[in-house]
Amino acid sequence: MVFNHNESLLYEWVEEYEPALFERIRRQVKAGRWHVMGGWYLQPDCNLPSGEGFVRQALVGKAYFRDRFGVEPTTAINFDPFGHDRGLVQIIAKTGSDSYLFCRPWIDEYIEHPFPADTFRWVGYDGSEVLGCRAKEHYSSLIGVGHEKIQKHLNQYMADEAPHGMVLWGVGNHGGGPSRRDLDRINQLIADVADDFDVLHSTPEAYFDHVRTGGKGIPTYAHDIRPWGVGCYTTQALIKQKYRRLENTYFQTEKMLAHAALHGRLDYPNDELKPALKTLLFAQFHDILPGTSIQPVEEASLEKMGHGLDVLSMLRARAYFALARGQKPPKQEGRIPVLVYNPHPYPVDAIVACEFQLEDQNWTGTHTAFTVWRGRKQLPAQLETEASSLKLDWRKNLVFRVTLPPAQMSAFECRPQVLPSKPTFKPPKNKTTLRVGDATINLKTGLLDALSIDKQNVLRPNATRPLIIHDNSDSWGMLGRSFGKVVRRFRPMTATEAAQFAGISAHMPRLAPVRIIEDGPVRTVVEALLKAEDSAIQMRYDLPKDGGPIGVTVRVHWNEKDRFLKLELPLAAGFTKLHGQAAFGTSTLPTNGDETCAGRWVAVESLDQGSTLTVINDGTYGLDFKRGANPRLRLSLLRSPAYAGHPIHESEVITPQDRYSPRIDQGERLFRFWIQAGPTAERFRDIDREAMIRNEPPMALSFFSDGQGDAIQETAIRLDGVGVQLVACKAAEDGQGFVVRMHETTGRKRTARLRVPPLGLDEKLTLTPFEAKTIRLTPDGRATETDMLERPLSL
Repeated sequence: MVFNHNESLLYEWVEEYEPALFERIRRQVKAGRWHVMGGWYLQPDCNLPSGEGFVRQALVGKAYFRDRFGVEPTTAINFDPFGHDRGLVQIIAKTGSDSYLFCRPWIDEYIEHPFPADTFRWVGYDGSEVLGCRAKEHYSSLIGVGHEKIQKHLNQYMADEAPHGMVLWGVGNHGGGPSRRDLDRINQLIADVADDFDVLHSTPEAYFDHVRTGGKGIPTYAHDIRPWGVGCYTTQALIKQKYRRLENTYFQTEKMLAHAALHGRLDYPNDELKPALKTLLFAQFHDILPGTSIQPVEEASLEKMGHGLDVLSMLRARAYFALARGQKPPKQEGRIPVLVYNPHPYPVDAIVACEFQLEDQNWTGTHTAFTVWRGRKQLPAQLETEASSLKLDWRKNLVFRVTLPPAQMSAFECRPQVLPSKPTFKPPKNKTTLRVGDATINLKTGLLDALSIDKQNVLRPNATRPLIIHDNSDSWGMLGRSFGKVVRRFRPMTATEAAQFAGISAHMPRLAPVRIIEDGPVRTVVEALLKAEDSAIQMRYDLPKDGGPIGVTVRVHWNEKDRFLKLELPLAAGFTKLHGQAAFGTSTLPTNGDETCAGRWVAVESLDQGSTLTVINDGTYGLDFKRGANPRLRLSLLRSPAYAGHPIHESEVITPQDRYSPRIDQGERLFRFWIQAGPTAERFRDIDREAMIRNEPPMALSFFSDGQGDAIQETAIRLDGVGVQLVACKAAEDGQGFVVRMHETTGRKRTARLRVPPLGLDEKLTLTPFEAKTIRLTPDGRATETDMLERPLSL
């Protein structure tokens, strides 16, 4: 026997909790009887993490196996995940592997693009290739009958004289455990069929080496490997949102720490970051991130991610204050400083919101307003309702619009103006619609009625309407590929319902369900209160005065069971193509109403108009789009199936029918989107960068620096060139210099200029379509291209 086992985390646990067993394993590995396979930290969900998130699986896992066992697997393995992003190909190839072994989807009818064969050349977005193999009959076997699984494979798949095949066997989840009974029976089978078949215990690497000896005739496959279990793109929204927040915060914190270290303001805390990184990788696990676990796992996972965020909050604060050192406080009493750090290596047009408080509570009845200045220039600014509910002139929420320089701290001065009383906002009377820029809000329905480009409407009326969709208790979503049957559409509340929902305490309360609640030179904010069945929604629209995306915040009070909540955007005729962010790529997604998934953004394209509607999110993944005379995009927000509700024999009756069964995502949930339309070339050029800025926003804080020392006057890092994204900036794993990773986001060959002034580096780089390029920066100002494991590329 040769025993195969993957996932470095499991080896780490054995090393920590059973050190004697760990030493036995090391001896078996050295003797060649135990094969370390896979090379990743664990088997993550392979649909939802970002490209950079996937890279770290191999970076951490392979480093552990090299250090503890002196080996590096070359076949990446994900037996159990529920589909596989095509962007994995480039990541697998550039992390030192040449092949990929997986199981799902195991039936061709599940998959959008059926395989030409179970072993194929998988081609990535950038043209990278690895050999892929779908293992038939899945990964496990019941105890004592592994030989029957092998015999079935010989009868069904080798009878047509196929030159080779693979069978996975082993007892338990992931097929991890051999038994003596199985070994005896399999060895007897090997002897029985020896005249017809050469059956042997082996390794994934040996199988792929054998496949390569044939060389010719291996078909290619250039698509995502999905769908399977389409409910997983949405189930357990809290897990998905917390994961996205952890992922965003981790990579932003790395950037800020690297910038501070480049300026010599701190030592890069590689060791302190490691626990947060391992928490991020753990949260990617394919039964955590997809939301298919029981409730105690959901709770424990949220706690674990919360710990990771706490670690990062302290490290990000350390970087922020190091970068802020030397900033001069205001010279005049009463003026408030706001310092904003842009972690991105390019200018960012931002609407900044920062809360602070006056130097003392103001009980005089007057009201303190503020103007915002950058040097001698006054910026558009407005005060909005603060997070606290304190009817006192003290706490302030100041919103202003500014263009921030790349990778640099910007200082702003907030100057007070004392007014006799707080200004009251008087909404326009008898208006049924509100138009701000290119957007029109219906003040009766609370929905988005129009969004135009050059006076041509992109959306049909009643956009952003929430819908309750028929669903069942299956948390995986195994029983179909779409969710389309509308049970109920949300409607505006009555004035009485709105007052009750909003908590208005006056006698006989009434509140208009749709209102303008904020208005100023930066933006207009509209609130709509909606209701359907036993659930309610507060919608907030942020409408910028000087262009930019419409912000839509959806606060859901969800009390439905076995139902699906979607946000519908009906589009003008002619919108026919759907695209979404993938791992280091852009995926073309189905347009027949099937449930699908994407990363931080999706885009619907009209070939007739030459225009595209883009939607950025901060923590959702599922969606569907249906083309036709009345095309519509539906963004998936919530599902409410049972915890780990697994159908047996395709029955929709999943939960016990004699008791209460808890459902997922009951209660209050919050979602944010940014909607924008424009010419297609412009939208695809900018959308990836915009989505990263929304997910990793500049960090704003009202901070009185002591003014000691010199403020940093130059950028830490600058990247010039459209269509190229900086996805990572960090210290090298070996501590020798820094590593940056860039990604070409548009599918075109691009040139970018990378400048790192603290190192005196100025480099012109060429990226091929969808290439993710890794560069090591050394203290002497040299730039060397490496693989994703930070090893120099061989010439």
